[in-house]
Amino acid sequence: MDINVLLVDDEAVDLEWLRRRIAGSGLPFPLRVVGTANSGFNALKILEQERVDIILSDIRMPIMSGMEFARRAKEMNALAKIVFISGHEDFEYARKAIQLGASGYLLKPVEDRELYEMLHSLCEAVEREREQNRSASAVWSAVGEELLLRWLNDLASGSVESHVLENLRPLLRFGTVAALAEIDDVEWKTSQLDDKERHDQIYRLTSFIRNYVEDNMLGTFFRSDQTRCLILSSIPEGEFTEQLNGLLAAVNAHFPLTVTVGVGKSARDEVQLRESYRQAEAALRIKWLLGKNRVIAWNVVEWTPDGEPHPLPNVDGILDNMLRAILDYDLVAVDDCLEEVFDRRHASLTRKNEVYDLILRLTTKLHSDLRQMGENLYEILKWDAHQPVILFQFETVQDIKSWLRRRFYELSELLYVKKQRQKRKLIEEIMQYVERHIEQKITLKEVAAHFDFTPNYLGFLFKEETGTHFSDFLNERRMRRTCELLNDPTLRIYEIAERMGYKNIIYFNRQFKQMMQMTPGEYRKKNRI
Repeated sequence: MDINVLLVDDEAVDLEWLRRRIAGSGLPFPLRVVGTANSGFNALKILEQERVDIILSDIRMPIMSGMEFARRAKEMNALAKIVFISGHEDFEYARKAIQLGASGYLLKPVEDRELYEMLHSLCEAVEREREQNRSASAVWSAVGEELLLRWLNDLASGSVESHVLENLRPLLRFGTVAALAEIDDVEWKTSQLDDKERHDQIYRLTSFIRNYVEDNMLGTFFRSDQTRCLILSSIPEGEFTEQLNGLLAAVNAHFPLTVTVGVGKSARDEVQLRESYRQAEAALRIKWLLGKNRVIAWNVVEWTPDGEPHPLPNVDGILDNMLRAILDYDLVAVDDCLEEVFDRRHASLTRKNEVYDLILRLTTKLHSDLRQMGENLYEILKWDAHQPVILFQFETVQDIKSWLRRRFYELSELLYVKKQRQKRKLIEEIMQYVERHIEQKITLKEVAAHFDFTPNYLGFLFKEETGTHFSDFLNERRMRRTCELLNDPTLRIYEIAERMGYKNIIYFNRQFKQMMQMTPGEYRKKNRI
């Protein structure tokens, strides 16, 4: 495996000099320059994308000093070997940098011999660490992952325990962190695959994690079960978390599935290691509340600031508000109600069965309330069963909440469209009724009584749907029918007035002129009737 080198210097000439010297070093190691950068910021971008073993950096650079760059680089890759290149006036500065974790320094102008001796020493250290990592993996292969996992779960016999502890002691001497990586959403994200495709995809992802752990020397990898991996690492907790975030980013870039990692506390003996393993398991369980595709530390706080879980609120009251919001097509209020029901601070949300009971209670009440209005929740949303099976496949409360949000938005929209159609149909029926009775004395009160509405509500509904007051609509239709009758020359004007319900011909003429800006006689004269 190549030993990757990153060169950092704000002077282009110095960068090129270093690159050429390394390319022609002739050292018995597979050295490869993976990048050159003229600033600490650019160097950090390269570190995000490449595995780097050795960094040669100028100590004096504008904006971000070599010291600040080294600090950030170590946070991203704790195992990287950093060598500062400095002038004589920076010697004391460089010495302090070494005390903070740098692997060495070179004085400008750098001689070839000094550069090659430094590189040779660093390459040997990198190879030695890799060999130790390979040896640890080989030892555990011989012991068997199953034995270690049985011991961690308190299932090992005395002889097995002594064998496991013998191989654990070298790791525990420097402190060891247990981390459990779990593949997310395997059940429903691979439900369309056959067994072989599903197995192959999980195997490829697990192998990718193993290779990443080994290539980046994160620790020792163990396959826990089909969807879980165990990593034992001697990297300090904070730095280890940063490295794990890099693993998640790499998984996201190469696979459709995501991974969540639970991390325990650093351990220095077998009792603490078992505790670290249990902490990693507990952290993974909190994925149910905090979400997936993330690193969850053992000390994560999931409750309120005072550490006390909130009691579950008045669910029936919230659901009454949600039903009103659904019927009013108020999606913001629907979302507010869901957030209130699924507030992660509620004690009951920590247990999946209680969440499923809550969902059943939620959907059952909504269905019951809608039934009283002549609607059927399950028919509208085309649910195959009263409790959708898919809800049991989700791994987090957020997934369930998101799924319910989409379905309740859909329900609200469908009911809104249905109500609009019903209102439109009602308005059409009212209009048809008016047309049929237009030659009779007809009023809003009479029409409202016919359709079982109050006059005020029918007037409001008519205006809301048509943008026209009922009285204006009625007058317009009466005038239209009057004009149709005036177009018949066999009918006298007083006969038309009586037919349209006017007992007073003078009042009829006045009303017609007010609407048409002419008298009935003038209308006939204009139209040559």
